Amino acid sequence: MEFNLLAVLVAALSSFLVGFIWYNPKVFGTIWMKEAGLTQEQLEKGNMLKIFGLTFVYSFMFAFMMPTLVIHQMGAISMVGGPPLIEVAKPSYVAFMADYGDVFRTFQHGALHGFLSGIFLATPIIAINGLFEHRTWKHILIQAGYWIVTMTIMGSIICGWK
Repeated sequence: MEFNLLAVLVAALSSFLVGFIWYNPKVFGTIWMKEAGLTQEQLEKGNMLKIFGLTFVYSFMFAFMMPTLVIHQMGAISMVGGPPLIEVAKPSYVAFMADYGDVFRTFQHGALHGFLSGIFLATPIIAINGLFEHRTWKHILIQAGYWIVTMTIMGSIICGWK
């Protein structure tokens, strides 16, 4: 099983699509701006090249780690020392991968693990930061919801795309 860089790139880009919909004024954008204490004028003053460029870098970093969260076989690969050592792995690894190499490698299973990762990894981080920043629960839930949906889609893409 090889690392699928194209799937990771597409997963990283999916965060933009989710954000475009999620933060649209007709969805959560207006509520989010109010809860964040921002105006449309303030948002328009931002350096969009910097914002979107760094957003892609960070989304890529996030997507780069998603295979370890959504693909069970990544654990077996790490047990032999990673991809460079697969060629010298013991026969038990080869037999395991022959039997289980594509088990649970579906879009649905990736979505499940992405969703759980969003609930149990992203949400606590966002909630803790929001509590210390004195954000409202509306703000925290909008932010957490974005990452739950994004991680669900990322997980689906990365696990299902073989």
